[in-house]
Amino acid sequence: MTYNSPLKLFYYNKEQNFGDAISATIVAHVAGRDVVWAGHKNCEMYALGSLMKMVKNNQNEPREKGGKPFIWGTGAMSGIADLSFLKNVRVALLRGPITAALLQRDDRLFGDTGMLIAEALTALDGDTPERQDIVGLVPHMHFADDERFAKIAADNPHIKLIDVRNPDPHAVVREIASCSHVISQSLHGLITADAYGIPNTWLDPLGIHGGAMLKFHDYAAGIGRALGTPIEPHEIVDVAIGAPNGALPYADGIAIAKEALFESFPAGLKQREAA
Repeated sequence: MTYNSPLKLFYYNKEQNFGDAISATIVAHVAGRDVVWAGHKNCEMYALGSLMKMVKNNQNEPREKGGKPFIWGTGAMSGIADLSFLKNVRVALLRGPITAALLQRDDRLFGDTGMLIAEALTALDGDTPERQDIVGLVPHMHFADDERFAKIAADNPHIKLIDVRNPDPHAVVREIASCSHVISQSLHGLITADAYGIPNTWLDPLGIHGGAMLKFHDYAAGIGRALGTPIEPHEIVDVAIGAPNGALPYADGIAIAKEALFESFPAGLKQREAA
């Protein structure tokens, strides 16, 4: 099908955060067409983010027109008691097996939409950022101004503080992609590192929105990654000193998830050139 209008995508945009903003970049790349933000009433797709409760709250009634929105790479952050909303959406792919279990589904392939950012940004830039011998420190947006992290970066020149609130989300991705190792409180800080094959370490999210732990384990289980427990802020410097920078042991899981994302993208939303 040939489209003259942009694909209508919902993503969280109440706060500036690269992990939400790159959803449009990735969907546009895979769909081969422009993307515009749309609200719950007329969006065609939910993609990157822990949006499942929002989907449930806003798709609890069938639409009068416009068809059912697709869920592609989306995850849950906590339990969902009422699953009746599922009849009003179309599930293309879920982020991970925990989300699938919460939705009482027996899916076998998973993938977070953010895993395709390397392919999407390389298509725009024409190249990949050059890797530097530096460790990226990526606080969650709610801890971006935390003095502890600012001091760690100031006292350790080999540690670079990366602000996920940068109005240019692609700049955040390029900063992460240029590191030899990434330590992140942000889930999509870790996912972006994985997308570029950069070793990374999970930093304690420090109680952010209650379900933070679940979404990390959901993503990791979907790619066969043994995530373990997060490090504490006082461990950052020691971890950075001995941080590995070789190949990822779960690279095969990343490749499988990326393929699942490409293969599951709804064909009806892709741009097709006129014959």
